[in-house]
Amino acid sequence: MRFEDLELIDPILEALKDKNYTEPTSIQEKAIPLVLERNDVLGCAQTGTGKTAAFAIPIIQLIHQREKNTNGKPTLRTLILTPTRELAIQIDENITAYSKATVVKNTVIFGGVKQMKQVERLRKGVHILVATPGRLLDLITQGIINLNTIKIFVLDEADRMLDMGFIHDIKKLLKLLPVKRQSLFFSATMPDNILSLSNKILNNPKKVEVNAVSSAAETIQQYIYYTNRTSKKELLLYILEDKRIDQVLLFSKTKRGADRIARNLKKSRISAAAIHGDKAQNQRQKALKLFKSGEVRVLVATDIAARGIDIQKLRYVINYDIPNIAETYVHRIGRSGRAGEEGVAISMCEPEENIFIRDIEKLINKKLNKIENNPFPQTDKPMTEKEKKEWNKEKQRRKQEFFANRKKARSNSRYNR
Repeated sequence: MRFEDLELIDPILEALKDKNYTEPTSIQEKAIPLVLERNDVLGCAQTGTGKTAAFAIPIIQLIHQREKNTNGKPTLRTLILTPTRELAIQIDENITAYSKATVVKNTVIFGGVKQMKQVERLRKGVHILVATPGRLLDLITQGIINLNTIKIFVLDEADRMLDMGFIHDIKKLLKLLPVKRQSLFFSATMPDNILSLSNKILNNPKKVEVNAVSSAAETIQQYIYYTNRTSKKELLLYILEDKRIDQVLLFSKTKRGADRIARNLKKSRISAAAIHGDKAQNQRQKALKLFKSGEVRVLVATDIAARGIDIQKLRYVINYDIPNIAETYVHRIGRSGRAGEEGVAISMCEPEENIFIRDIEKLINKKLNKIENNPFPQTDKPMTEKEKKEWNKEKQRRKQEFFANRKKARSNSRYNR
């Protein structure tokens, strides 16, 4: 199937052609007609499957057809709610690209920056607003945004929304939206709490499910080094001796760890930058821009900060820390191998993380390829008392940081707004 077969209008087809889009992905092929027919949609798709275009393209078409003969200030018709700044910016950029030959106007709002420029853009009028919850509620409270004219509501990355403690904000916003509306709900996973939330948002939805979270893209080669915690720094430098690994998204479990890894790489004359929730928005955007341009070889990120990062043709992902939730592993490596491209995922596993690897292999129903030629192999000898003490201290610190982040999200901190 081609995009021409989806009954899309010429201005959108031209924009897709400019982006070298020729054939829709599975979720685009299934969701676009349903949205154009004004159905509520419940979509489940892993990262990298093209779900942003699956809802953005038909929304642009519906608004263009409705508003093309309307003069005057644009009226807000669509709200797209998403958990992080990076993802919000990415969605807004894609909408701008897809809609460049239409009458559709769009903008994005998020916290961590002054609101003045965002308010100026809103006052000029937009058809589509992409927003994070905190800043949206702030501007509603100030009387700058009114949701009464919304015709389409999109909740994107619903599972991450709940993980970050946004359920109360979502419930507040649902009360402010018109009852009569079209709603689109997208999530990478569908546990009971997500299904319960979807039932409150959607009306007789059509379900679209593509590539369950338990499946990583077949184009991604998955490798693992079994090593020791004290050897990870040296092992990473050994891996990066391969100059073909020229652009790497590296995952750290903690913000402090991300900063430490980036510092160590810089000391070894490897260009690196870290992004996480404690970094200012302009710092994060600068780091991402330098990474995309190739000036930074290694971008070290935490899971929350990395959500929404979309680097075209990104080939390499490294798990410096193994996630304790198997689905997170699939999300991480899905940053490579996007849209049919080849990808390589490399994991560095210390003894205490072996149990996480077993969970991952059970979820994806395959074994990771063990690297035998490993200069820093995992040893069976037990940790010393000093190492045990340090590890227990680190586990406690990670636990405290996890709950602190959740509390921070629930209180609509500067990062979340």
